[in-house]
Amino acid sequence: MYNDRKAAQVAAFFLLKSPNKRLEIVKLMKLLYLAERESIKRYHSPLLWDCMVSMPHGPVLSQTLDYINGHLESSPDGWEDWISDRENHEVSLKKDITEDDLTALSQADIELLNDIWQRFGHMSSWELRKWTHKNCHEWEDPKGSAFPIPYERLLKVLGFDQDTSKNIIQHIEEMRFIDDIFKQL
Repeated sequence: MYNDRKAAQVAAFFLLKSPNKRLEIVKLMKLLYLAERESIKRYHSPLLWDCMVSMPHGPVLSQTLDYINGHLESSPDGWEDWISDRENHEVSLKKDITEDDLTALSQADIELLNDIWQRFGHMSSWELRKWTHKNCHEWEDPKGSAFPIPYERLLKVLGFDQDTSKNIIQHIEEMRFIDDIFKQL
């Protein structure tokens, strides 16, 4: 389900909003995580289908962090075509684009991302780090390591009852199962 092209375009959205079209990696990772979290809260479905993990600087999306760190090779028109290599703890846009170029994003995605930017875009990397440590109770201090953030814990923190959580998790598992079948074709 994870698609580095969509992840790159979500990152590009936030980079477009930044005055100099650059963001510190910590800030971008927090914005991406908060977008994923909000998508699950609003739509009962992930935006990026990334693996959420607790790391020392707070919750992050692990596959996207691997692309930022250059640990994964992107697909055609994927991460490497949109986002620069990290430099001085920052990334930037690789090409001159507008919001209309973000064709992997739906109108609902754009609205969600605009909401995240309006709520958090003004914050610095370290303010966002502090905010996620204080307000994202699904995060647990991994003491220098990394721990997965299970959907069950996130959904509980977001206030979903047990039955709704079970239905959301079942939907996510079904979508992943269908995706696995199509990958085998």
